[in-house]
Amino acid sequence: MAIENFGKSQGAPGGNASTTNARRAGRRSRTVYEDLQRDIMLGDIPPLSAVLEMDIAERFGCSQSTAREALIALDHDGLVERLPHRGTFVADSRADDAREMIMVRREIECRGVPRIMQRYGSLLRNNLLEIIMSMVRAARGGDAYLLSQLDRDFHLKLYEAANLPSVQPILRRCLIHNHRFKILNSKERRDLVETAERHEAIVETLNSGDVNEAVAALSHHITTIVEFGPSILPEDIPQRR
Repeated sequence: MAIENFGKSQGAPGGNASTTNARRAGRRSRTVYEDLQRDIMLGDIPPLSAVLEMDIAERFGCSQSTAREALIALDHDGLVERLPHRGTFVADSRADDAREMIMVRREIECRGVPRIMQRYGSLLRNNLLEIIMSMVRAARGGDAYLLSQLDRDFHLKLYEAANLPSVQPILRRCLIHNHRFKILNSKERRDLVETAERHEAIVETLNSGDVNEAVAALSHHITTIVEFGPSILPEDIPQRR
C-alpha cells in the first residue's frame, strides 16, 4: 500500500538499486505530503479547493505517482477527499465536525489517563518537557504550523503510554482536524508562547500522581482548544476513579 512509504525505511543499508530508488521515492512523497499538509492546515490551499495530481507534480518537480502517494496519505488524514470520476478536493473544515472531534478526542485522552499513570515515569516526563521546550522555541519564532505539529506530538507521545495502538490513529486524526479548525478560524493573533506553555499544567498534574486532577487538567486543555464560548461541554466534567 502506497501509504506505507510514509514510515521509516526498512532493510539493511547498501541494498540494490530498486530498493534505493524506492526509498528515494518514499522520501520524496513524504516531502510533498508534508508541504501539502502545511498548506492545507494553514489555509493556503482553502477548503473545498480542487487538487490535481498534474499540478502537484509540476509544483514539486515530481512524478504523478509521487503526487498520488501524497494525496493518498492526505486522504488517510481526512484532509482531502478523493471522489471517483470527480477528482480530489480539500476537505471542508466545519464547526460541527470540529466540535464532535473534540468530544471524541477528550473521551480518548481522558479515558487513557489511568493507564498512562501506570506507566508514567522520568523518561516520559522528560520527553514531554523536551517537546514543550521545542514548542516554546517554535512559538517565539512565530511558526504556528511547527507549534501545531509539536502540540500534536505532545499528545500522541503522552497517549502512547496508554498502550492502545489501535486507538492512536483515531486520536491522531482528531488532533489534525482540531488544530486545522483552530488555525483557520482564529479571529485574533494568538499568543503562541502561552499556547505552548499551557501544556506544563498537564505535566504538573501527571507528576502529582492524582488521576482525577490529571483528567480534569487534560479535559480543560482539550475543550478550550477552540473558541466556542465559555464551554462546549453539556455538563460538568465527570470525576474518574
